[in-house]
Amino acid sequence: MSTEAPAATAQFDALQSEPVQGASDLNLDVILDVPVTLSLEVGRTRMPIRNLLQLNQGSVIELERGAGEPLDVYVNGTLIAHGEVVVINDRFGVRLTDVVSPSERIRRLR
Repeated sequence: MSTEAPAATAQFDALQSEPVQGASDLNLDVILDVPVTLSLEVGRTRMPIRNLLQLNQGSVIELERGAGEPLDVYVNGTLIAHGEVVVINDRFGVRLTDVVSPSERIRRLR
């Protein structure tokens, strides 16, 4: 039987009882390059499959959202902001008008 085992166990127990240093200074660099899916939702609608199969070029689908209402901005399916469409150098973009608070985003995940 080794005499070092109790000492090693005592050191391990002491390490566990100490607060983690730098816990408030988390290094986010490890996740900054993780890709996420950003999607914008103009609106939604429900329709029977019969109507869906009748859609063709030129068909118009009425959405539940009004023309002046903001878009919803989602990251990996979680609502993070609302915005409006803008045109920049002949390309579409979105200007964020309201960002969901981090605490509200966490609440919606539960």
